[in-house]
Amino acid sequence: MNLPTIPNINEEIRIQAAERQIQLTKPTGSMGRLEELSIDIAGMTGVIAPELKKRSVFLMAADHGIAREGVSPYPTEVTPQMVMNFLNHGAAINVLTKQSRSDVVIVDIGVNYDFPDLPGLIRRKVAKGTANMLHKEAMTIDQAEEAIQIGMDVLNQAADNGLQMAATGEMGIGNTTSAAAITAVLCGKQPAEVTGRGTGLDDVGLARKVAIIEQVLKNRKPDVNDPMDILCKIGGLEIAGMAGVTIAAASRRIPLVMDGLISTAAAALADTLVPGVRNYLIAGHRSPEIGHKYLLEKLGKYPLLQLDMRVGEGTGAALAFQLVDAANNILRDMATFESAGVSNC
Repeated sequence: MNLPTIPNINEEIRIQAAERQIQLTKPTGSMGRLEELSIDIAGMTGVIAPELKKRSVFLMAADHGIAREGVSPYPTEVTPQMVMNFLNHGAAINVLTKQSRSDVVIVDIGVNYDFPDLPGLIRRKVAKGTANMLHKEAMTIDQAEEAIQIGMDVLNQAADNGLQMAATGEMGIGNTTSAAAITAVLCGKQPAEVTGRGTGLDDVGLARKVAIIEQVLKNRKPDVNDPMDILCKIGGLEIAGMAGVTIAAASRRIPLVMDGLISTAAAALADTLVPGVRNYLIAGHRSPEIGHKYLLEKLGKYPLLQLDMRVGEGTGAALAFQLVDAANNILRDMATFESAGVSNC
């Protein structure tokens, strides 16, 4: 697996964008985070206020062996059922990508189900889910590298076809358990500090989930200084795939909007694997999953939205696409004091 290098942010264009913000017919800083966002995007893309019309959510689907331990109230059969729902345009992500005029790219990277050849489904299955990480490593190094490469391949193909903005989303019963374990390791936290209710565990279920993650970390002992070791021991195939998407996007100067806990865990692993990835990341929203805030802090990102959304799939990122549009439109289309003949005190 050959990982790309990440280009530096275009500081000259970033400065020009900041200077234009000062010239617009508004008090400086009055558009708040939208001003900062437009300046950041100019630095990422090397273009002041790009339109970013061609954008996609890359939704990776995979199963988790740890789901057999009862860490989710939903059965594993839901993973392939939801993939079919995505393909039939019936899920939340379908509604929100339609609203934001974006595409959703659905990848079977590790679902424990044999899908036929279906329109709209990219079949790149590495394995039928991960192993049960309570008892053995979730995946081999070859599987982890293959999944990362698939993510990079899918993004690069889209980039070759004109992709301008990306987001990551996921589907996989049990994946908040993997993401919480990764968060505990990367952020130096105890499992109870970063583990949430996922798809809706009650108090007893949450306590069981925390205890299982504690035992997983005791059994597997992932190396905090080795992201591939973390991924192999306690990761997921869809998390590896999203990490690959994230790395490739950064290497192509494509802004990538993160979704919730799982998407951000993948991004944090990607940034650890390839320094500089974080410079191309946008935090779409903050999930109520309690570990998400620690990952965002680690990456130095402040979320655009906080709506208590926890459905996953890339939904928060799809909503945030519209805020990216707003930020760029303001920078591009608002009159300057000079052009509008307005006095600037």
